[in-house]
Amino acid sequence: MKFLDRKEEIAELKRVLNPETSAKFAVVFGRRRLGKSTLIKRVLTPADIYYMAGDLVDNVQLEMLQELLSQKFPEIGLAKFSGWEELLLMLNKLTAEQFTLCLDEFPYMVKHSPELPSILQRLLDTKELKYNLVICGSSQRMMQEMILSQTEPLYGRADAILNVQPIPLPYLQRGLHLDSVSTIEEYSVWGGVPRYWELREEYKSLMDAIRAMLLGPTAVLYDEPKKLFLDDMKVTVQSESLMAVIAGGANRLSEIAARMGRDATSLSAPLDRLIQMSYIRREIPFGESPKKSKRGIYKINDPMMDFYYTFIMPNMSSLGRGRKNFVMEEIEDRFTDYVSRQWENLCKEAVSGNKLFGYRWNEAERWWGTVPGKEKGTFKEMEFDVIAESTDGKAILVGECKWTNPEIAAEVHRKLIEKISLLPFAKGKEIIPVLFLKNKPKDNSENIKILYPQDVIDCMYTD
Repeated sequence: MKFLDRKEEIAELKRVLNPETSAKFAVVFGRRRLGKSTLIKRVLTPADIYYMAGDLVDNVQLEMLQELLSQKFPEIGLAKFSGWEELLLMLNKLTAEQFTLCLDEFPYMVKHSPELPSILQRLLDTKELKYNLVICGSSQRMMQEMILSQTEPLYGRADAILNVQPIPLPYLQRGLHLDSVSTIEEYSVWGGVPRYWELREEYKSLMDAIRAMLLGPTAVLYDEPKKLFLDDMKVTVQSESLMAVIAGGANRLSEIAARMGRDATSLSAPLDRLIQMSYIRREIPFGESPKKSKRGIYKINDPMMDFYYTFIMPNMSSLGRGRKNFVMEEIEDRFTDYVSRQWENLCKEAVSGNKLFGYRWNEAERWWGTVPGKEKGTFKEMEFDVIAESTDGKAILVGECKWTNPEIAAEVHRKLIEKISLLPFAKGKEIIPVLFLKNKPKDNSENIKILYPQDVIDCMYTD
């Protein structure tokens, strides 16, 4: 697969590593498999040095970097170093023309040499550094703490900080040359992680790829969540358990605590950590304050994680016995329902911050709650898939998402309008009812606002 997106990241790295300016310090981090190393290598030149650290004791790590540096600076290979500071200072002394030194998987180096951040701080604070320094890592927690915590030595020293995110949906369509419906279905499994897309390319169909890449102990992504969690924590049991119970339908804090057998207050920190790493999200009904609302629910945010904890984790015993066919049957039977919830998330993303139907919209959210019924004294439980207020406050977009066979659009639209009439916050606003449909409806829908998969994908282009 060709290199996709990352235009802003590349431009920022080129700006900060410009050899015509003074030496700079850049930080790149983000979860593994997002292409951070590939991104950096696209910016580096033949004159630069790229070092991939391993989980090695400090003296072995030091020797390996020394050997690599000696290819550019032979004097370094002849020297004896008692520690990192001596090596980096000699490198600075020998540097005649500015180049870039990249230390990838920097958290491995710090794990065995915790003094490294302080050494870099002293080197940077002299303002005499002759080479650019880039550190990169997949441990989001460690990288953020080293750079963003005021108590850490490297706080405030970085000239650029790149928090690499998953690639937006449209690039998956471009990279795998898919139609719009297939793009949504593929994204619902692999999300925006380019390494998963590369692996997926080797198989003829999505289901073939799922079977080969996820089902069974020999599959390349079978233990993927555990590997991701190990980057950021010593023990993964709690995080994996939280993900499993949320995927299993426990979405409120009280429900999660009951399933975990834990006090709710003890789960706030681990849940917040999973939110910070973008693995889960906390949803609140449209119009409520994130801090004050007591109706928040937790959902898995990452598509691959959602798929894994929906289909793979509950079937570990079957997969361990080699019963892949049984698990594949379940995936195929429930796949449409699974994609439908990813479709809803994508529809909200397509609306958020976008200009549609004559208005620019704020963040789109779900809404659920109790409203007065048509008869006096009665109440009705309702929910809406997509609600967003226009930035000028004059209009509200209300959407219904369907990922099923062709619908009777007029009937779906009628039911949506009927539900909207009961919304207390819809009064006095212009209401824009929108259907988000997988397929063209069976009936004539010229007077109904409808967005199809390709429309949603097009709404997400950032070029």
